[in-house]
Amino acid sequence: MANDIRICDKCNHIRLKTMVPKLQKMAPDAEIQVGCKSYCGPCGKRAFVYINGRYVSAPTEDEVIEKAAPFVKKPKQ
Repeated sequence: MANDIRICDKCNHIRLKTMVPKLQKMAPDAEIQVGCKSYCGPCGKRAFVYINGRYVSAPTEDEVIEKAAPFVKKPKQ
């Protein structure tokens, strides 16, 4: 099952140009969706990623990726 990752293109605390490649590196099989997530209150204050059913937030883009990493589903072998 592929990872489901969603990010907001209106978020003030991330840059799509840098965020998407970092997420693709973290989860190569991810289905990354970009668009409004109706999470405007927290989105206006912190960077966030919606990953596999969980909202993960942090003060910076790099910190949110670090916090989201444990929620990446590993491929079955």
